[in-house]
Amino acid sequence: MDKLFLENIQRYCLLAPGERVLAAVSGGADSLALLALLQRNARILGIDVAAAHLDHCIRPESGVDAEFVRRLCASLEVPLYLGARPVPELARYWGDGLEAAARRARREFLLETAMAQGCAKVALGHHRGDQAETLLHRLLRGSGSSGLGAMQAFSLPFIRPLLPFTRAQLRAFLADLGWSFVEDASNHDLRFTRNRIRHQLLPLLENFNPRIEEHLFRLAARFSTEEDFWREREDEALARAFLEQKDGLHLSRGVLLALHPALSPRVLRRALALLRGDLRGISARHLHDLQRLIEAESPQGELDLPGAWIGRRYDRLWMRRQRPPTVVVEPVEITAPGSYFFADGGELRVSVADRPGEENVWTAEFDGTRIDFPLWWRTFQPGDRFRPAGAPGGKKLKSFFIDHKVEKETRRRLWLLAKDEILWVAGFRRCQDYRPEAACGRVLRFVYRPGRADENGL
Repeated sequence: MDKLFLENIQRYCLLAPGERVLAAVSGGADSLALLALLQRNARILGIDVAAAHLDHCIRPESGVDAEFVRRLCASLEVPLYLGARPVPELARYWGDGLEAAARRARREFLLETAMAQGCAKVALGHHRGDQAETLLHRLLRGSGSSGLGAMQAFSLPFIRPLLPFTRAQLRAFLADLGWSFVEDASNHDLRFTRNRIRHQLLPLLENFNPRIEEHLFRLAARFSTEEDFWREREDEALARAFLEQKDGLHLSRGVLLALHPALSPRVLRRALALLRGDLRGISARHLHDLQRLIEAESPQGELDLPGAWIGRRYDRLWMRRQRPPTVVVEPVEITAPGSYFFADGGELRVSVADRPGEENVWTAEFDGTRIDFPLWWRTFQPGDRFRPAGAPGGKKLKSFFIDHKVEKETRRRLWLLAKDEILWVAGFRRCQDYRPEAACGRVLRFVYRPGRADENGL
């Protein structure tokens, strides 16, 4: 066992000399075999071993398990860090099932303990049977091929040195050592899906193939190897699609549309993981809905996903942790020449001249004999109409925005100069009418300097 254990450590580069490793020890046979193998080979590996035990507060006798682990670690002179989490209460608070809540609480405890105690790695006692059960569990839940790679030997900071070993091998190893272990009664509770897989489904499948566990283990390993290949393709595609990381992620819709159907959902999953930090709650259905948003004929659309908001904005896919806030901007009445300052640092300078000057997207002039104060400096309102300079006839301002591919969020920030109609869309275009002639004698001149939060997306 020691030889095979060391070979597995070396094959997957799970531990390096000088590292401190935290072994998750429940008191069950698998975790004790892990602790024994780490402790026996610590000098050869050049590592320092510590242990952690979490009381899930599910069973009345869980305190007895903690005491069992404490005594064992004391006899081995292995530092032990104990913790407790009220998993049933956490399950209700998080809205998770008991199994999921226990996994989450355990993971958080192990990560916190490892960081506090200077442990570079956290060793888990999962073995070949656990891997087979995990693959079947994910298959039953409808997981895609990326999930069928099941558990990885190395998923920083977690390592699983026992994956190649069977449950029988580990128990025989403990028997040779003369070690007893704790039997968790909840492992036989058929209310839990994993227990039904272990005690009902796998024995049934063994009637068809006595080596089903081995084959499932090898299948998971094959999927895992293929995932390494796909991950490289995902990285390349995501790099091509990446536009910028500003207030979320911005990806090129054109690049995403050009991806092979097998690669596209993987790249979207990778982007979501980059955005959120994990993929908890994201299912194949969510990825399907996201793909439909990208492919839709409508140039703009939105989608709410667990822990993420996605906005399709013409040829750009915008991904945020939360829906963008709706900005309400109060209109400003322009009653006379002068400078008008805004909260974002923007400024509108209004002056009167006797002859016209030059205009640009940030400067507009109007015949002061036909247009006079008061005017309104405001944002877009439903129903606004606009007759753009150089265009035949008027149209809804919304149609003008669509023609110029102005994104929804930008529309809400654009400043408009208005009287009874829209005179100027600052940063875009003035209206067709009310141009000052040299002989008009009174020219209203408007110069806008955008603020730091209102650059009109230009």
